Amino acid sequence: MEVWSHRRVVTGLDDQGRSTVVIDGPIPRLSDMSAALAWRSAIPADNSGAEDAAVPYTLDVLHSGHANFAVCEFPPGSDAYMHATDTIDYIVILSGSVSLVLETGAVDLSAGDFIVDRGVI
Repeated sequence: MEVWSHRRVVTGLDDQGRSTVVIDGPIPRLSDMSAALAWRSAIPADNSGAEDAAVPYTLDVLHSGHANFAVCEFPPGSDAYMHATDTIDYIVILSGSVSLVLETGAVDLSAGDFIVDRGVI
């Protein structure tokens, strides 16, 4: 498994109930994908333990009834095809720009913009 170059810091509680950092390092990702799962949480959230909830990262975990925080990278000029799922996806443009192409038109987005994608293509 490869890692993402961005740093991920996950907090939790130590054995005495004090706030602490339980994970500090790069985000793991599948080697053949331009996406990484930064965190996965059950609903309702369970904040106990210090295990890495983002490992192992497989495609089936994205639609497992959990809240997922994924990081995706689209190289310049690429045509990424997304598909409709019965999920709500929160997308933040960190750098660069992208066109969100919908069935009724397109919206141009740039760094700092965000999308709440409610199960549409």
